[in-house]
Amino acid sequence: MSEEIAVDSQELGEKIVTVLKTIYDPEIPVDIYELGLIYDVFVNEENEVKILMTLTSPNCPVAESLPAEVEEKVKSLDLVSDAEVEITFDPPWTQDLMSEEAKLELGLL
Repeated sequence: MSEEIAVDSQELGEKIVTVLKTIYDPEIPVDIYELGLIYDVFVNEENEVKILMTLTSPNCPVAESLPAEVEEKVKSLDLVSDAEVEITFDPPWTQDLMSEEAKLELGLL
């Protein structure tokens, strides 16, 4: 009888967030997580990750490359079997979605 090591989903979630905090919006010196661009992160039993995120605007210059970068960096985690990014503009991003840390960094507080 073989024992499977259960992956702690909270631990995996924290690792995913850590990776997301290494990805920056090229126009704003704050990571995409603190900017509030990540709306949700789903992980299923097979450790496939789906990330629901937005961009600061539909005309964002990194609309093509940023989701691909997020996918690649999340896929690089050992415990992640696959990653997919879905872009949504509902609800549209506003500065209200930024963390206190991001607002402070940008002098908005």
